[in-house]
Amino acid sequence: MSTTPTAVTLEQIQDFKGKYPKQLWYLFLAEMWERFSFYGMRGMLTIFMVEKLLLSDKEASLQYGAIQAFVYTMAFVGGMFADKILGFRKSIFWGGLLMIVGSFTLAFSPEDLFYIGISFTIVGTGFFKPNISTMVGSLYSTGDPRRDAGFSLFYSGINIGALFGGAVCIYVATTISWNIAFSLAGVFMVFGLLVFSFTQKSLGPIGLAPIRVDAKDKKNHLAHYLVYAGSLMSIPLILILVSNSQYTDIFMYTVGPLALLYVIYEMFKYSATERKKIVAALIFIVFSIFFWAFFEQSGGSLSLFARYNLKHEALGVGMDPNVINNSANSLFIIIFAPIVGLLWLWLNKKRIEPNSIIKFGIAFLFLGGAFYIFYSTRFFAESGITSLNIFTLAYLVITFGELCLSPIGLSLMTKLSPKPLHGAMMGMWFLASAYGQYAAGILGAEMSLSKEATLQDKLISFTDGYHDLAIYALISGVVLIAISPLVRKLMQEVK
Repeated sequence: MSTTPTAVTLEQIQDFKGKYPKQLWYLFLAEMWERFSFYGMRGMLTIFMVEKLLLSDKEASLQYGAIQAFVYTMAFVGGMFADKILGFRKSIFWGGLLMIVGSFTLAFSPEDLFYIGISFTIVGTGFFKPNISTMVGSLYSTGDPRRDAGFSLFYSGINIGALFGGAVCIYVATTISWNIAFSLAGVFMVFGLLVFSFTQKSLGPIGLAPIRVDAKDKKNHLAHYLVYAGSLMSIPLILILVSNSQYTDIFMYTVGPLALLYVIYEMFKYSATERKKIVAALIFIVFSIFFWAFFEQSGGSLSLFARYNLKHEALGVGMDPNVINNSANSLFIIIFAPIVGLLWLWLNKKRIEPNSIIKFGIAFLFLGGAFYIFYSTRFFAESGITSLNIFTLAYLVITFGELCLSPIGLSLMTKLSPKPLHGAMMGMWFLASAYGQYAAGILGAEMSLSKEATLQDKLISFTDGYHDLAIYALISGVVLIAISPLVRKLMQEVK
């Protein structure tokens, strides 16, 4: 890939007219196809492990949490290498290639090569995901009020991919072939990488390597090759860790503190004002762990709940409950993300837009409300089977919580961190997701009963767990709103 800047300048990109720069649409399309691959894979994991690898529900929940935790942990590593060596563009391209290899490995022999294919996908996603999000932030100048709206639109693109990937892959897997379903994830990842490759010239200097690779500079070439080689060499280690869930605890107890120490070390290279902003970013990151621990029940316990305890119809139409579980949230995001983004712009013009910490608090209140609705499905059940319509309503509510947190969080990482730390802080945001996923697996395992348990017992166990999560989410929202004045001071001029 070329690292020579084009005639397009950063000032020309940021000085766009209207609400969204054209480059945002290109990144939107690349991310959309990558998310088809990622969420298609994610939506199949727990069901595949239960039905084909013959894991117990509890084991599958823990394994799902471990796999997802490693995916997001690698996002921190990928962001750090993008900051220091590769630049965002090369990181995205390399990550996409590894994801393609992982998907087609799974497609070749899902049961025999499951953990090998997953290991390639984990490392690839770590290089791809945080860096394309960081590039979106670079499209906007400091203080541009359109940034949050841009991230909301970008988030809509993520969820178009998630909608089709989550629905199509699980449908194909359960009705046609697991091999074909995994191959679809690879095919659409190829589409995403092609879109990115053919449109990157419009990005001008955005995402070029921090280390300029000169034809005569062998040292810089070596740094790039070492990253590529090192990421390949890490795959056997990831394979060992992800296929032996007992190692996950040790890994998670180690990587988080080390990453935090790295950020603290980097903090002291900046001014007191910048350090306060980084502290504010870390507060957002800590609370996001709790949000994702609850929200990511969608790939674990809610997937099993849909398999066992939901009617196979919504609004009178026959439907696989796990198609709804994998796609309802994404459909609602697609519909409402642009509207919410424009709402923030309208409130900003009226000078009544809530600041980011209040938005985070509101996100938890919506999350708590959604889990109360999941809990309430027990009151509509007959013989352990309950309403898919009520279940879908909960996803509508949870969508508004996600829109108040996730795209805002992506935007905040680029606003609160110094430019040289953008990749690492975006990686920290995804590392928080890793801990959320890890906790989600543990929480889901606690709700899971043996396969021999009655449907009624499974219903009670799952909904008891959702009731507890609703209470914890509401408490978190109240705490965030209460501490908002303190965090607002740390954020300085950032809103």
